[in-house]
Amino acid sequence: MTDIKLGYLIIYVPDVSRSVEFYERAFGLTRRFLHESGMYAEMETGTTALAFANEQFTPVAKLVAPNRLSDRAASAEVGLVTSDVEAAFRRAVAAGATIALTPMQKPWGQTVSYVRDLDGFLVELCSPMGG
Repeated sequence: MTDIKLGYLIIYVPDVSRSVEFYERAFGLTRRFLHESGMYAEMETGTTALAFANEQFTPVAKLVAPNRLSDRAASAEVGLVTSDVEAAFRRAVAAGATIALTPMQKPWGQTVSYVRDLDGFLVELCSPMGG
């Protein structure tokens, strides 16, 4: 047994406050913490936090490619689970998310859709697995 657990996922963004406000509007997430510098924030998402850090602030800035809507999405995604994928999808698009894939049912019964946030990061909106 290990004591390692996922504590947070960080998305590097050009404007942390803008991203926090977007995720509040688009996905209904609640702000957990926004540092007074505006360089780091966390959102409530359950056990694991979704965090944002300014892409220039991070010590790994030179190691990562910036997320931009004009480019292909990074090889990662945030998966947000909801009982009503259609409604969550509509809310996200109304708040300014870009449609990547409209809601569809997978062969195993899960409903999934994809949008891109204001900076182009991929967000999956999906029903619970097996539900």
